Amino acid sequence: MAKKTYDLLFKLLLIGDSGVGKTCILFRFSDDQFTSTFISTIGIDFKIKTVELRGKKIKLQIWDTAGQERFHTITTSYYRGSMGIMLVYDITNEKSFENIVKWLRNIDEHANEDVEKMILGNKCDMPDKRIVSQDRGEAIAREHGIRFMETSAKANVNIERAFCELAEAILDKTSGQNTTENAERVIVDHRGQDKQPAYKGCRCAVE
Repeated sequence: MAKKTYDLLFKLLLIGDSGVGKTCILFRFSDDQFTSTFISTIGIDFKIKTVELRGKKIKLQIWDTAGQERFHTITTSYYRGSMGIMLVYDITNEKSFENIVKWLRNIDEHANEDVEKMILGNKCDMPDKRIVSQDRGEAIAREHGIRFMETSAKANVNIERAFCELAEAILDKTSGQNTTENAERVIVDHRGQDKQPAYKGCRCAVE
């Protein structure tokens, strides 16, 4: 029988409108690659990456869902059992931001009550095309008492940090050590376009 190469398995889910960059975020984190030529995800796909947090090897099983309405029935079945959910919008697309409320409602309806959540404002490498301010992203996260970060899969800004902080929050919960009050859970990164390697919160373990 093969020896287990990890201590814990966390199931994560990426949700949000079609075209906001969910697949790009996943591929940047899992393979450290970026391409702008992805076709829309059909139904659901997933990647696995192992990280090391606090001396534990944690296998992240990350599910990438289709944003289109016609796949709604398929994708909502994956909410149940997810330990962490990332809600992604595009800072250059007002509608994708407005729909965050809809995606939060889907979580309430279909996910476990104690699921950890994080909102990501993606494509922060495009300030000239920005429509949604960072303040508005922070405000909706604060309103719902969840984490927030702006990311760029293209420029590799805050991608690893986002996954690692979500994994840490789940680890806190599973360890029974999470004493953080909801009001303090909005974590905002003000470092602008700092590149990802500056973040030392977790490291990738060898598969």
